[in-house]
Amino acid sequence: MKTFLQMNTIFLSMIMEAIPFVLLGVLISGVIQSFITERWIARIMPKNRFLASLFGCSVGILFPSCECGIVPITRRLLNKGVPLNAGIAFMLTGPIVNPIVLFSTYIAFGNDWRVVAIRAGMAFAVALVVSMSIALLFPVLPLRVNGQQVAAATEQTVIVNKRVPMIPRLGSVLLHAVDEFFSVGKYLVLGAFIAACMQTFIPTSSLLHIGSNPLTASLVMMALAFTMSLCSEADAFIASSFRSTFSMGALSAFLVFGPMIDIKNTLMLLGSFRTKFVIVLIALVAVSTLAGSLIVGRLIG
Repeated sequence: MKTFLQMNTIFLSMIMEAIPFVLLGVLISGVIQSFITERWIARIMPKNRFLASLFGCSVGILFPSCECGIVPITRRLLNKGVPLNAGIAFMLTGPIVNPIVLFSTYIAFGNDWRVVAIRAGMAFAVALVVSMSIALLFPVLPLRVNGQQVAAATEQTVIVNKRVPMIPRLGSVLLHAVDEFFSVGKYLVLGAFIAACMQTFIPTSSLLHIGSNPLTASLVMMALAFTMSLCSEADAFIASSFRSTFSMGALSAFLVFGPMIDIKNTLMLLGSFRTKFVIVLIALVAVSTLAGSLIVGRLIG
């Protein structure tokens, strides 16, 4: 009974923590759908593939969204014509390089700007490598779409291009946000439930025991980041509690991998993208994060 109550508490806390950011994400997605045209995106997006990835990595600074709400925003941007590599670069960096997350990292690590720089720099590097790899491996957009969604998107685009009055557009934003929320919400609930079960039934002490060298320590911290499924606004406080146990390299793996890939957004990704793409994306992020953490560990240590 006590174990069930513990699992229930973790599950509810995850849902309550994530819901505000999912709402923010679907509202931003609705604004993008109703107010931003393909022509405007084509005008500001660099034509060069590398520059497009750089642009995608950088634009996350302007979006205060965590990983709980980043998937619907990315899906909408891709439907609007943003190149896949730029959209993925934004999706991976957005939950890490936005000012709210960087400030929470600064506070969590005792006003240490070095940790902030390591987290932001490593996230930028990982996202750039992964997005460029994705551009080479997936020339065709790997979204899961059906005829109804395409028709709805086309209808919304026609509305935008006709310059309809503001009130109908706002109504369109809310309608789209509601549809997106229920579409994404089921994956959030399922992901939070799985994460709560893993936190309850897999002892953290067994994972900590494995982290006896830099390689296994980074792998353990990545596994913890994936299973704990913390919101990126709060995960720095958890990471800081491991400072006496793990090196900065392993902590950087936790701080970067978790916001990019965890149980919740993996299920959201599977609801938006084809399974093969999600598997390749997770593998690329994992390998790049592991390599980055070992480099950080070598430079700091």
